[in-house]
Amino acid sequence: MIDWQRIHAAQGVIFDCDGTLVDSMPVHYVAWHRTMSDVGIRFDEDRFYALGGMPSHRIIQLLSQEQNVAVDALQTAHRKELAFLELLHLLERIEPVVQVAEKLRGLKPIAVASGGFREIILRQLEQVRMADWFDVVVTAEDTTKHKPEPDVFLESASRLGVVPEACLVFEDSDLGIEAARRAGMEWIDVRSFFSPKRIAVPS
Repeated sequence: MIDWQRIHAAQGVIFDCDGTLVDSMPVHYVAWHRTMSDVGIRFDEDRFYALGGMPSHRIIQLLSQEQNVAVDALQTAHRKELAFLELLHLLERIEPVVQVAEKLRGLKPIAVASGGFREIILRQLEQVRMADWFDVVVTAEDTTKHKPEPDVFLESASRLGVVPEACLVFEDSDLGIEAARRAGMEWIDVRSFFSPKRIAVPS
């Protein structure tokens, strides 16, 4: 399940948050569905998972352009994040990945690298009692380019003081894995051993 040989060989380990450390993707989708329905934008569950790792306002810009719906992307993203925070109590850990982080904390440089907003990521880590585990937390505000661009992982490696080639990434999305590849890092696809439940919401 977990390739400990690769983990021990890495000088630094970088974790995505949503869908990797925290089983938050189903909860995010409920918040997305509520918010997008309010502004008249369709956002089905398959597309939601395909865009995993992209910041919320970028997703809204993309969908609004595709569907020719005029919205304020930043304001709508804020509404979506507020809807998510109302459901924060539903979050659970993804235990196989959390166990890796727990064993490495204090022994090897570890980071969180996410396309989410800092406040939301920190609130999630607090909710699942991991807020003080990581040496570095890099979020959407820290880079101008986002997954699948490698910037969030390169910034994490830089702050950890580890060369990118010596880092191992835990990810759960195609965009995130592509970002790790472009950063020159090894990766472990969490989907090989964990699948989030799908949410049935009214259309």
